[in-house]
Amino acid sequence: MQKKIALWALWLGFILYAFFLAPPESPETWSVIQNLATGKLQDINPIIIAVFNLLGVIPLLYGCLIYIDGRVQKIPAWLFSLGSFGVGAFALIPYLALREPNETFIGQKNWWLKLMDSRWTGGAIAIAALTLLGYGLTNGDWNDFIQQWQTSRFVHVMSLDFCLVCLLFPVLLKDDMTRRGLKDQRIFWAVALVPLLGAIAYVTLRPPLITPEY
Repeated sequence: MQKKIALWALWLGFILYAFFLAPPESPETWSVIQNLATGKLQDINPIIIAVFNLLGVIPLLYGCLIYIDGRVQKIPAWLFSLGSFGVGAFALIPYLALREPNETFIGQKNWWLKLMDSRWTGGAIAIAALTLLGYGLTNGDWNDFIQQWQTSRFVHVMSLDFCLVCLLFPVLLKDDMTRRGLKDQRIFWAVALVPLLGAIAYVTLRPPLITPEY
């Protein structure tokens, strides 16, 4: 119950901060978003490009856990997962708060769950995420990014959203480990203490889901 309360408080606090305390909206925001979405990237800081696109990759990372976890949840996991592609943590946090602990997997994997459980999927996500990280870190202008973070609501909230979705991955991790027979807590802490990179390594290297035998 304490975890649920903390997650709801985080969600509400993030909403209030984003709309009332973040820097004001700049006139160029919608044109920047449109250019990012359509690939017109010539005048955009590579760090912003990387963060924007990573917020489209990280929901896939969560999807590798959420769709399996959602098999026995009363809430539709797919709805929150799809929402996270557009609004990131604003959609993911409610799922994390509403879900119930789930350490077992019931039934058999369909084609979609097999895809989400595959190391090949994890590897593809890893390549995409690491490519974007490398691009942003090596080509980005950090002074410009800091200035935009201080003056642009879009960049400010997007960056905080990125941090949140990287940090919240361990909320789903323990149950996923149990479903796979992973009992070594060092694995949990290795993933939890290295945001994003730990999650990438986990979905790439984790053993297959244990399914019941009939």
